[in-house]
Amino acid sequence: MKCPFCNHENTRVIDSRPAEENNSIRRRRVCDECGKRFTTYEKVETIPLIIIKKDNNRELYDRTKMEKGVLLACRKRPVSADKIAELLDSVENEIMNGEEREIPSQVIGELLMDRLKDLDAVAYVRFASVYRQFKDANTFVDELKKILE
Repeated sequence: MKCPFCNHENTRVIDSRPAEENNSIRRRRVCDECGKRFTTYEKVETIPLIIIKKDNNRELYDRTKMEKGVLLACRKRPVSADKIAELLDSVENEIMNGEEREIPSQVIGELLMDRLKDLDAVAYVRFASVYRQFKDANTFVDELKKILE
């Protein structure tokens, strides 16, 4: 690390400690040439996750959009906030830990539906009806048959 005062190449770390709620490391350094001290912060560089929408537009991942859809599907259902948070965390972990930095929104929708199916059948059908854009009652019946099988 170059010294910001004299641009000398050799500096030493004299103290390190966690910062920003353990999301970075604060390092106190001293320059071997001029003796001045300065602070640096080390943070993991994250690559943003891009969602490819149905119309091929791309946008940054936003957990609140996923959360909004699940909350609407679970409205007035006996599903606790903790269970909803677990479901969202599970899907988010799966997409964040994947190799791809661009993910189609359909993949996220299918992951949510798979988990909703196990959590609450009514919430699953509600979510599926909006996500898959059910056109009539027969589509509802077909989806219910899948659940009952």
